[in-house]
Amino acid sequence: MIVSELFVYPVKGCGGVSVTSSAVDLTGLRDDRMMMLVSAADGVFLSQRNTPALAALRPSVVDSSLVVGGESFPVVVDGPRIPVVVHKWDGFGVDQGADAAAYFSDVLGQPVRLVRTPPDQRRESTGETTGVIGYADGNSVLVVSLSSLDGLNERILERGGEPVPMDRFRPNVVVSGRPEPHVEDRVRRAVIGDVELGYAKDCVRCAVPLVDQGTGLRAGPEPIRTLASYRRDPDGGVTFGMKAAVVRAGSLAVGDEVDVLEWAS
Repeated sequence: MIVSELFVYPVKGCGGVSVTSSAVDLTGLRDDRMMMLVSAADGVFLSQRNTPALAALRPSVVDSSLVVGGESFPVVVDGPRIPVVVHKWDGFGVDQGADAAAYFSDVLGQPVRLVRTPPDQRRESTGETTGVIGYADGNSVLVVSLSSLDGLNERILERGGEPVPMDRFRPNVVVSGRPEPHVEDRVRRAVIGDVELGYAKDCVRCAVPLVDQGTGLRAGPEPIRTLASYRRDPDGGVTFGMKAAVVRAGSLAVGDEVDVLEWAS
């Protein structure tokens, strides 16, 4: 297998940025989900589950500034902090100031604040291989194979639906080169570039894959309807992709070989 695409999501819930290479920290690809938008009222994170319009925003980090929609906001690494909530986790975020808050509040039509992970934050991830994360839901890297998407889209077409693009699943690392769908589920330890990844868990999908990542609008019922017909998790959800922890930091790039050190038996 080789790496065919890489994606970074600088602001949790917003659209991804395609990159050809990336430094990889223990929290994941550099800048990935290290910032997020929260409700100004209670600090609860915004998600495409309740704010699908986030998908149409494409923030990127350029020269220590967050660039989005023709605007640029200096990234505040440390400073005043506010309480934030991501699912069941309570923590803090470094507030990014009034200008960034005003911009995103105007675009999204609700009062929000933009925050960044504090430099001293250590939030542990869960799964078979544990690690640390920024504001990701639960793990630092999401790996998906092109064969998995091809297999899904074949099934969607058989049901009379429209195929979906890879961006619906918001992966970090897209791999290709193996024909069998869901080959990534069997990887337990792998080296890409000089980065070592360890399997954490299969990725149980929520409603986010129903959101068109170009328009920021719900476009269901696919792919969840078809995934539910053959990818049921024992707990009742549907799975697509593999969540991993960063065991050894480094860098990786499109075209790198995926050296699998350990497969599931």
